[in-house]
Amino acid sequence: MRVVANRPGLEQSAPARVAKVPTGIRGLDEILNGGLPEARPTLICGGAGCGKTLLAMEFLCHGAVDSATPGVFISFEETAKELAANSASLGFDLERMQNEGLLVIDCIVLEPDQIIETGEYDLEGLFIRIASAVASVGAKRIAIDTIEVLLGALGDAAKVRAELKRLFTWLKDQGLTAVITAERGDGDRMSRNGIEEYVSDCVILLDHRITDQYSTRRVRVVKYRGSLHGTDEYPFVITSKGFVVLPITSLGLDQQASTEQLSTGISRLDAALSGGVYRASSVLISGSAGTGKTTFSAHCAEAACQRGERALFISYEESASQLQRNMQSVGIDLQPWVDKGLLSIEAIRPTFYGLETHLTWLEQRLDEFNPGLIVVDPITSFLRLGSAAQTASMLMREIDLLRGRANR
Repeated sequence: MRVVANRPGLEQSAPARVAKVPTGIRGLDEILNGGLPEARPTLICGGAGCGKTLLAMEFLCHGAVDSATPGVFISFEETAKELAANSASLGFDLERMQNEGLLVIDCIVLEPDQIIETGEYDLEGLFIRIASAVASVGAKRIAIDTIEVLLGALGDAAKVRAELKRLFTWLKDQGLTAVITAERGDGDRMSRNGIEEYVSDCVILLDHRITDQYSTRRVRVVKYRGSLHGTDEYPFVITSKGFVVLPITSLGLDQQASTEQLSTGISRLDAALSGGVYRASSVLISGSAGTGKTTFSAHCAEAACQRGERALFISYEESASQLQRNMQSVGIDLQPWVDKGLLSIEAIRPTFYGLETHLTWLEQRLDEFNPGLIVVDPITSFLRLGSAAQTASMLMREIDLLRGRANR
């Protein structure tokens, strides 16, 4: 008898047997349990501005950059110039990829009036055009953006279903891993026609919402035939490096526990702790205003610098200058460590970043500075950005992120 571990947020079933293609998007491949279904269509649906086109393009770009896999992008709404400009903001050079034979962008303009005048409308001409683009570079990946424009001239629901099924079958027969974008429909419909989600092997829903004046983005895998996958809503952000998804289930509790103890910078406290705090541990300093929480944290940062380790001090209530001045009053001089490059003080307003953007900003800062110790002062500032449950979820992922990096 096979036993499948009970992992929060994941469907309980046998391990996936479907061949998969990585999207290259960090976090998304984890909740997809490896990537999108190979040689099958995936539907990306959502409202305007949620990131459907960018996700589809990033899927092709990662294929070209990471594994030299050619792709084709079929656009019914944006020009090649507009797509190139948008992708450049994510660091992808579409012109170079096209010159190297790794990408074909085909922008198709459909005029419904002309289609009606010429008679019955089907997708045969589109198949020929796509086949030509695919053959020109030997493409294995394709993105079609968006399906509503393509099907707009088909007024009859039966005709829409028949042509849509024919398109998806044709894509499978060509062995193409396809990403197809669609506008979200009304009510429970994932797409405007309410048909696309039924003939797709995988359906991913993107959502962009405003809650208490703060913007958040969510991704959910609604459907994935034959595969284990994350079923919760996961926050994501769009950064200068593209999509970043940080699911709470992406980091397990399998980090190695260190036995090394580090000084807090306070000798009597170290003695009470039998040598100090464990490396890669999280320490909560709790107390009311004026009890010395920031001073305690500054001692820990100074002790790390004295060991030759880098310390990142994130201050949400005091500027760097104010923090340094106040610490000098209790005999802690942080400036020499800043001058040596061992201490970085990041003073920002908590409302400058949303909860999820804070995580991606922190990870980027970790890559740049590579600290051995991090101080976040105070974490209660995050309560202004969301509910207690949202804040707890973000902090859990932040701690998992830090613990995971400590064991690299």
